[in-house]
Parts: sequence; structure tokens; C-alpha cells
Amino acid sequence: MASIVLRDVVKEYGDGFLAVKGVSLEIADGEFVILVGPSGCGKSTILRMIVGLEDITSGDLEIDGTRVNDKAPRDRNLAMVFQNYALYPHLTVFENIAFPMRLAKGRFTDEEIRERVTRAAERLELTEHLERKPGNLSGGQRQRVAMGRAIVREADAFLFDEPLSNLDAKLRGQMRTEIARLQRRLGTTTVYVTHDQTEAMTLGDRVAVLRRGELQQVASPRALYEQPTNLFVAGFIGSPPMNFLPGRVEGDVLHLPVADVPLDERLRAAVGDRSLVIVGIRPEHVEDATLLDDARADAGVRFETDVDVTEWLGAELYAYIPFETAPEVASKLEELDRDLDGEGMRSQVVVALDAESRVRDGDRAELWFDPARLLVFDPESGVNLTRDDEAAARIDERNEELRRASLKRAQERDRADGEASPAQERAAS
Repeated sequence: MASIVLRDVVKEYGDGFLAVKGVSLEIADGEFVILVGPSGCGKSTILRMIVGLEDITSGDLEIDGTRVNDKAPRDRNLAMVFQNYALYPHLTVFENIAFPMRLAKGRFTDEEIRERVTRAAERLELTEHLERKPGNLSGGQRQRVAMGRAIVREADAFLFDEPLSNLDAKLRGQMRTEIARLQRRLGTTTVYVTHDQTEAMTLGDRVAVLRRGELQQVASPRALYEQPTNLFVAGFIGSPPMNFLPGRVEGDVLHLPVADVPLDERLRAAVGDRSLVIVGIRPEHVEDATLLDDARADAGVRFETDVDVTEWLGAELYAYIPFETAPEVASKLEELDRDLDGEGMRSQVVVALDAESRVRDGDRAELWFDPARLLVFDPESGVNLTRDDEAAARIDERNEELRRASLKRAQERDRADGEASPAQERAAS
């Protein structure tokens, strides 16, 4: 297996379009890294440059310490799983999985091919389907066949290009679990491209967020969520997405469209001498004040607001609160909405309340939030002024410890079964 390193990689097409703008990224041996971003951000282009299907305009790409810019795809020993599965309809499942080994003429005996295919089929629960054709399989089964073909190659790394986008929501959830389990079991370096931030947050050891061909932030899912570096990352990560409101500073008060917030030491330091900022608050950080005990309610900000629409989802209740944004930040928030593939709808705050809340359409509701949860962004640059670099580093360090522990557990289980791989042992060490 191998590490993958990109150093200031650029991709410019013949018509002058700059698809990737100086991306640098280090992916450790055995690590699962997600490339995520909206359509057209350059994530699939980066994946295709790694595998060799796109030329690199400038910069360096190294696999296991060797520069591979000029190497053909077949010489990079990488296995790619495509969005459309790329299966051969006239071949059985067995022969589809075995195809890469058949292609290396004379390198594998029939017995070796049968052994590897059988082992891969057992791991992917495809044993009973080996004699069927792809056209007779479900979408999830076809996806597992494509993964099996990657496994038997014993490649240095797996590359996934939006592999679950053709599946329905329930099957996507099942396949996410399967891919995560398989990656831990094999310990293989994996690069996974998706536009779905839920996949990014649930699958990756680290997530690289891209915007218009530029790398915005690379961090663990939790660090992205709690310590985003800018407006774009904060808005892209999280579902429902973070709310952004204009905040006017007057003396020791931060005036929001829905509430007034006293400036504590943290918020004052973030605001500095600015008179206008953009304030971010996640939907789940707003609560129904009537459900809180008095001690907790007194520690935060209570406010009354008119609720437009509510959606009850069983486990939680979404309430939508319209507001008028400040003209000075409207263009910045409209640009952000376009970059996030938004629809330019009305400005509104979305809050995720406890399912026990009795707030309903048209109500005058009493809500609450902890100002310590607020993020403050510069209205011009979009930089997160409340980001705590030390806290972000601690989160990532803890995430790496958990990753190694998870790989070690998988290694111990497979060693007990006689199946521990060298990749697992290296990645967990």
C-alpha cells in the first residue's frame, strides 16, 4: 500500500479553464480521505490526475515517495471504482471480478485467480451471485462487484468517484457502512470523491473541502464541523446547513435580526473594531426555551420570534424563521449561496428543536441559544474570526488516535481469523 502526496498540483485545460489551482495534500498510508465540494469544484479532476486519466499541468504527484506524473495508469497500481460501476454486461460476476487478473496475462494461475475472487466475494457477500450477469443484480450488488474487482488487484490505493450517487437513500446508507468496514478491514489507502457532505462526514478519516478548484480546509469531520476555517466550509458542512445572519455591533451588544447578544470576551476579541459581521449558528444549537430548566435558560440568550413553517420529522422538529438580511452583506451571502449550489430562496433561520416542542406554524415562539456556540465571520474575506486553532489541532490529534485504534482492532480481528494484511499492520503502527 502507499501514501499519496500532491504538491501544488495545477490542472489547466486547453481553453484556459483552470480546474485545479495549486492543490497540496498529503494522504498517509492506510488513510481514508474524502474530496468533497459542490459540482465543478475540481474534486473528480484531482482523482483522475491521481489515477493518471488526466495530465497534470504543473506540480508533483508522488505515490509511496515516487514521482508518477509521467507514469501511465497501468503502472501506478491503483484501483478505481467508477460512478457507473464500469462492469462488463456479457461477463459473469466471477469474471468481472477476475478481469484485472486475467489482464495481467501469465502472472496469475487459474487457482490463484479462483482463490482471490472467492475471498473477495466472501468479504462482499457475493458468493451466491458469482455465476450471474450484472444485468440481473441490484444497484448495490453491482457496486459490490466493482469493489471486488478493486480488491483482487491488491492495489496500492483505492480511488472512488462518487460510487453511491446512483443508489437510493436507504441503499446509500448501507453501502457507506460496507465501504467503511471494508476499508478498515483491508487497511488500504483510499481517496473518495463525493458532493454529499453526509458521506464525507461519516466515511472519512479526514475531509478535504474544495471550492472552485482551491482547497479550503483539510481536517477531521469533527474539526470541520466545530472549527471551520471560513464561511464556505461552515456552510457546506452540516445538514441542515449553518444559519448566517448579519450582526451589527453597537457598544457591547451584537444585534442580530432575531436577538441581541451581549459581547463577552470571546466575541469582543473576534469582532475587533468591526461594526458589521456575519454570524453563524447551527440549527441544532437553538432550543425551545419552554423545555429548558431555569438555570440553563438564564445562562444563554432568550428571544421571541414569529415562526413561519414547521416540519415534524419524528426525532426532531424543524422551524423556519424568515428575516431581512443587511444590504451590506447580502451580496456576500448570495455569492456563498451560489457556490453551495443553493436556489437563492428567501433569507430564513432554520432551527432543529426537540420533537417534544409544541411550536407550530404561525406561532410566536420563545427560543434560546448559548452565545458560546456562535461563530463570527469577516463580512469581506469570509474568514472565521472565532476559530480556535489549538482546539482544532486537538480534535485532529484525537481523530488520528481513534483511526489507528480502529485499524488495530480490525487487524487483531483478522489476525485471529488468519487474514490480517500487511497494509493494516503498517497503518495501525
